Amino acid sequence: MFNPKTLSALSYVSILFAPFLLPIILFFVSKEKEVKYHAKRASISHLIPTVLGAAISIFALMSLFTFNGAVNGAVYTPSYFTNFMIWMFIYFIISSAIVVWNLVQAVRVFRQNTYVQ
Repeated sequence: MFNPKTLSALSYVSILFAPFLLPIILFFVSKEKEVKYHAKRASISHLIPTVLGAAISIFALMSLFTFNGAVNGAVYTPSYFTNFMIWMFIYFIISSAIVVWNLVQAVRVFRQNTYVQ
């Protein structure tokens, strides 16, 4: 139904509509080396924002439940909102770069003339 080029590119483009799910399915269902290779690369690149987002969420929740204590006699009141916004900005930059990288890889797969077999 689909040729290997289309399935390989679809595993990269799936970051826009089914991140991490489609590359894993293609990796286990497909019998072709090229599709497995690109599905593995795509699943790793889809996993990075997921793990990073989970880590930022955990740290954000931890910062909500910390208490303010006295540090050297002064009351220490950090700005949790500022820290959260800085981390979210970093997450946005990294996630945007990964989306662009996936789209570039999809275009490169479509443009390549040979298959890995």
